[in-house]
Order: sequence, then C-alpha cells, then structure tokens
Amino acid sequence: MADAPPLLELREVGRRYTLPRERLLQPAPQVEALRGVSLRLQAGRHLGIVGESGSGKSTLARLAMALERPSAGQVLFEGRDLNALAPAALRAARRDFQMVFQDPYGSLDPRQRVGRIVAEPLPPGVADAPARVAQVLEAVGLRAADALKYPHEFSGGQRQRIAIARALVTRPKLIVADEPVSALDVSVQAQVLNLMRSLQREFGLTYLLISHDLAVVDHLCEEVLVMQAGQVVERGRTDEVLASPRHPYTRTLLSAAGTI
Repeated sequence: MADAPPLLELREVGRRYTLPRERLLQPAPQVEALRGVSLRLQAGRHLGIVGESGSGKSTLARLAMALERPSAGQVLFEGRDLNALAPAALRAARRDFQMVFQDPYGSLDPRQRVGRIVAEPLPPGVADAPARVAQVLEAVGLRAADALKYPHEFSGGQRQRIAIARALVTRPKLIVADEPVSALDVSVQAQVLNLMRSLQREFGLTYLLISHDLAVVDHLCEEVLVMQAGQVVERGRTDEVLASPRHPYTRTLLSAAGTI
C-alpha cells in the first residue's frame, strides 16, 4: 500500500514581488521573497519556520494558505495543487486549513460579536453553527456566553483565544500560526502556547508555526526549518538544531536569543 501524501507540501516554491516604477520608462524592479523553498509536513507532525523579519517566513505562510500564488513551484494539500483548483473547490478545501494571525487586536472585527467572528469560516447554512461556536470557545478556555460579547471586552490573550477558536470551528486538519504570541505579554505567551499544545491532542491538529523565536518553536514543534533571505539554510529535529546548529545564521539566531 502506497504511503499517504504529506498533509502539506511545498515544491521548489518561489515568490517575486514587482515594486512600483520610479520613472515611467524604467522597467519595474522585482524582489524575490522566496527562492526554491521545499518542505513536507505529515499529518500529526508540527513544523516551525524560524527567521528574522524579512526572511520570507510570513510569505511562506500566505502561500501555504493559498492567500497568494507562488511565482514558481507548487503548493499541495493532501496531494492536490491548491493553485490549480477551481474557486469553488479551493473554498471547500480551505475548511481543512485555517490561520491564526499575529495581532489579536487587528485580526478581529470590532463591530462584530464574538459568536459571529468565530462562525465566519463556516459555510452558509451549517445547522449546528451555534453549537460549534460554543464548543470551540469552551475548548480555548472561554465561555459559550462570551459569543454575545464584542472583542473590546477581552484582554489581548483572550482575543488570541478567540482567534484560535475561529480557526478551530471548521474542524481543520492544519493550522498555520503566524507569530501567534509575539504581540502578547510574556506572562500570557506561555498560557497561549500551552493551550495550543493541549489543542493538538484534543483536536488532532497539525501546526505550521511561523516565529522569530526558537524557544516558541521548541515548545510546540518536533521539526524546524530556518530561513534567511528567502531561502532555507537549515532544517532538522528541533532539539538537534537547538543543541548543535550547523549554519552560522542559525547560531546567530540562537546567540541573539541567549540560547548559546
């Protein structure tokens, strides 16, 4: 029997952005945010993507979520090329992968009640939507009654719990978390990370975690991929990379964090 395809796979993915022309007759300059990035993430595993600002890790997250199209290469989810799907098929596929953004203040619509925010990813007409919203709110440590409140009534850590609940409501297989604790106070970061780890077990999740902080990745992920200037410079088991980094850039990241 053939092995199941990876849950998520990137094959030699590149992404170029065209910058505005300074003069009309000049060619538009381009910048390469990603160059030849490949990864394979099996269901039930958790992969951390680490790098400084500008390393390309957030661009990788957007491509993995099919929020942008790659300039080169393929993004496959369960063996299907996401960018080759028809719009209706892509919308259906999105229920299996959701995203948690960095800023718990900017990612929630302040005009909407929490219940509507959390239910947003569900397709129209889901009969048990209120029950699902109540379930995921309670799963992240909030109350079902919190569905009637507005985001401004919650702390930053609670708002990130709401964002995680919204990602859970479709019962996804993969969650892409882009710097999910970097905007939170240090005292709250550990609470949210512990919550994410417990949700892995409860919901059978797979995480693709984007972070500049190797300690955050070490808390959640068995494997890590280190990026610099749009390229992968090191990859391996998280404990091995932390204990014995091979690439000078990885050693620089660890040194800056006070790890070595």
